[in-house]
Amino acid sequence: MNSIPSVNLRDFISEDLNKKQAFVNAIGKAYEDIGFVALSGHFLEDDLVENLYKEVKNFFNLPLNVKQKYEIPGIGGQRGYVSFGKESAKGKKEGDLKEFWHFGQYVDDNNTLKAEYPENVSVKELPEFNTVGKQTYKMLEKTAKYVLRALALYLNLEETYFDNYIHNGNSILRPIHYPPITQEPKEAVRAAAHGDINLITLLMGAQGKGLQVQNHNGEWIDAIAQPDELMINVGDMLSRHTNNKLKSTIHRVVNPPKTLWGTSRYSIPFFMHPISTMKLNVLDECISDTTPKAFEDITAGEFLNERLIELGLIKK
Repeated sequence: MNSIPSVNLRDFISEDLNKKQAFVNAIGKAYEDIGFVALSGHFLEDDLVENLYKEVKNFFNLPLNVKQKYEIPGIGGQRGYVSFGKESAKGKKEGDLKEFWHFGQYVDDNNTLKAEYPENVSVKELPEFNTVGKQTYKMLEKTAKYVLRALALYLNLEETYFDNYIHNGNSILRPIHYPPITQEPKEAVRAAAHGDINLITLLMGAQGKGLQVQNHNGEWIDAIAQPDELMINVGDMLSRHTNNKLKSTIHRVVNPPKTLWGTSRYSIPFFMHPISTMKLNVLDECISDTTPKAFEDITAGEFLNERLIELGLIKK
């Protein structure tokens, strides 16, 4: 496969059962073949997207000493600001050429989970930043819920199988700034080749070149969405849960041509995580004589902790 398939979520949520089934088949096949789709018909309004990008750019344009006030020690970067070069891909020593922010879950009906998650961090200098971030978080979470419902049907599970696992899940909205490149990078790229940790990732800001996906032949292909599309990919948790039936595809963000080094790049992924107690044990529906169980039993919380250690964000 040398291109990313496109699907429209409105087909799934329509009253037309044929359109709904066609969506289920298309997204399931895409996630088996390459692990990525471009999705239109989501719940993000244009005005919200425009306001979010404005607020995100305003934040990253703040002086470094102001941004660093919001870098919270001891929480593995789960909320607030993470400074330039601090995160590296699994197995890489070089830090990625990016800085980013984390909005986390907004729990209002479960005191146990509310106590488990770090609190979101408010930026005093930008009164609208947190408001717009929360609105975007909610709309991406809603979009992700319907994508997972489609995948549940594709896997021959009950349609709402994932609903209770993702309600109050440990999901993260991550606005990323890739600053202008000022000197020849030795080994570092904007985001080194990696797979995502979570169930699925919804990515805003993949309209320009930069994001690349590795297909099953090991070839890197450009993943470019239309302005009204989100790029959505399978993460390692879902791949593991489905015994690699749905593929968590390796992807990267490459450095631009030298003529564009002076430009910033922004992207905003939403990492859909379940609650930490969800068992990622391989589904019985994904085990057969030809595809035996490939992974040991583990919970989502245990798996996330392992990966954050590998990424250098928390210490053992």
